[in-house]
Amino acid sequence: MSAVAETPVAAVADARKAGDWLLIATAILLGVWVLLPIYLLIVNALSSPDQVTAFPKRFFPSFDLGSLSFFINFAGVARALWNSVLVATLTMILAICFGAPAGYALSRFDFPGKGSFRFLVLMTRAFPLPLLALPLAVMFIRTGLDDTAIGLALVHTTLALPFAVLITFSLFSGIPVELEEAAWTLGCTRWQAFRKVILPLALPGIAASAVFAFTISWNEVFAAAVLTIENRTLTAFLLQSLGESPLYLKFAGGAALVVPALIFIFAVRKYLFAMWGIAYR
Repeated sequence: MSAVAETPVAAVADARKAGDWLLIATAILLGVWVLLPIYLLIVNALSSPDQVTAFPKRFFPSFDLGSLSFFINFAGVARALWNSVLVATLTMILAICFGAPAGYALSRFDFPGKGSFRFLVLMTRAFPLPLLALPLAVMFIRTGLDDTAIGLALVHTTLALPFAVLITFSLFSGIPVELEEAAWTLGCTRWQAFRKVILPLALPGIAASAVFAFTISWNEVFAAAVLTIENRTLTAFLLQSLGESPLYLKFAGGAALVVPALIFIFAVRKYLFAMWGIAYR
């Protein structure tokens, strides 16, 4: 009888162990999937031109900065990098300034058409950007926003805003409204209750939304290539200038595009961890 009784327990333990191993294997595969391209990019960017095309590849780079130095000193790169930082920062600020209040309103107020409004916010991402490129270019030329950082930031904000609204809506919905009501009973206005009670709790999620908006703008290339000529971002500049360049310069350009975004995400990583309830110091 005891052997029969222990069999289901052993089966459950084996199933849990198999599930743990499957989870570990999945995490390793995902880590390799994400990190391997970045590793190859960094290795080739820090290698000499001869080593980029050599085979087999070296596991560690030779730390030859010739390709990166040539790329960084190439005419127009510094300005394109500054334009990318400026446009992405403006996009991040605009997406949060408009998206967070909209998400808060959707989570706290009931009004006619609330469900339809959420659907329409999401449907803005259903229109392909190439289809809107010509009307946008004409409108921007007429309004004087063509080839400007603020004009491109407005387009990128349109791309990032639906995600900012939906992320902050889910975030504020997870914060009990009773906390605000308790602050009201203690004499706080709605704004004071939001600033002192809700905002500290929502800050990690808002920071994650900001990172998402920054990344969308940093990686976007089509609108930047169509709507700018002289004030191109780094992605549009790379598309224009490195199409026929040697392979080692393409790796150097890719590293210049990826590394700043990684540094930015690393700088705000504690907010990303806090969003998932992970303590970080």
